[in-house]
Amino acid sequence: MSMYAKLQRRAAQGRPVRVGLVGAGKFGSMYGSQAARTPGIHLIGVADLSPARAREALRRVGWADERFAARSFEDAARGAGTFVTDDAQALIASPHVDIVIDATGSPAAGIGHVLMACEHRKHVVMVNVEADALAGPLLARRAADAGIVYSMASGDQPALIAELVDWARTIGLEVVCAGKGTKYLPAYHESTPRTVWEHYGFTAEQVAAGDFNARMFNSFLDGTKSALEMAAVANACELDPPPDGLGFPPCGVDDLPRVLRPLCDGGVLSRRGTVEVVSSLERDGRPVFRDLRWGVYVVFEAPTDYVRDCFQQYGLKTDDSGRYAAMYKPYHLIGLELGTSVASIATRDEPTGSSRDWRADVIAVAKRALKAGEALDGEGGFTVYGKLVAAATSLRLGALPIGLAHGLALRADVAAGQPVRWSDVRHDPANPAIALRREMEALFGAQATGPR
Repeated sequence: MSMYAKLQRRAAQGRPVRVGLVGAGKFGSMYGSQAARTPGIHLIGVADLSPARAREALRRVGWADERFAARSFEDAARGAGTFVTDDAQALIASPHVDIVIDATGSPAAGIGHVLMACEHRKHVVMVNVEADALAGPLLARRAADAGIVYSMASGDQPALIAELVDWARTIGLEVVCAGKGTKYLPAYHESTPRTVWEHYGFTAEQVAAGDFNARMFNSFLDGTKSALEMAAVANACELDPPPDGLGFPPCGVDDLPRVLRPLCDGGVLSRRGTVEVVSSLERDGRPVFRDLRWGVYVVFEAPTDYVRDCFQQYGLKTDDSGRYAAMYKPYHLIGLELGTSVASIATRDEPTGSSRDWRADVIAVAKRALKAGEALDGEGGFTVYGKLVAAATSLRLGALPIGLAHGLALRADVAAGQPVRWSDVRHDPANPAIALRREMEALFGAQATGPR
């Protein structure tokens, strides 16, 4: 029986899946627009630092005020309404919630929410790739010990990539490379919230009239978000990062099998079984033909001549040898697709991708020369960007993860383009997020894999 049919049956039986959403930003509000239209789903509660902002977000996606008129979780459970609150802990602890969605984007908050979900035995859908890249392998282990499902968020690119990887391996194909597309030029690593709009081509009038978050847009542009997402994919799919970080080769969908194959066969990969992000821009700024800016892909190799011939017979785009081919999805719809993760947990007890090993990390690298005494401002800011490296490399360098590079003061100068190390910053070992991350380094360090 399909997931949709099982949700319909739950609706008919009067026992919907009860969902609690933490964070009513873009991703969360997009899910809210679809949850109200999905049988067998009841969005019991929404927790946000600003309940007024959360209510406005729900109105914006089409909710009438009566849909969020509930005054408590109990009140919401008795009817069809949703309770909006600023208390995420109460939402996670509520006996009326089955599945918690963390859509906050804060690594520290996400870690705290997962640990609370473990305590209260609530399944977790992690939209929060920042927290997953920082400590996902340990969080997944804690969730398994608690008997709950810890899942990537469908609609976000990491979960969609994991789905393609699983498809390829399930039908007996070796995954050579997997990843996504984005807009990239090398100069973007130095982009700041002050320069981000000129790279996107937005005018001051457009920015003033729209709901634009400069730091969020900049985290996509400067490469940090791509690094975080590929770390999540590597850790979930037993894939490795490139030895010196993401290369962002310019590549359109027709060229995926030619470009993303090993060096020995004419491609750009130093090894098989890696993640990589392709750029929608040539290095001179020209647009790539049939780019994959919004999509995801997997490249695989024919194991036999027979399978190679099948690729040709059924129209797959291949490299010139006919051995390497690709499957891709040209778009992702973020929060609009999140219901797939909720349904997978509720009807199959399965995640849509989940961290397994610690193979990749995202470290903080100085955007410019930084001076002792300066405070780091984290993802999408003025001081650092996130670079994807092997977990073993991160440990060897003693590098500070990008997810913790916010608000920490530098003890030493750091040259432009150099990693920020734990020894370079003043930090509180008792901070819960720092403590959990250090625990993961100790627990997984001996098994950390990947090119050093």
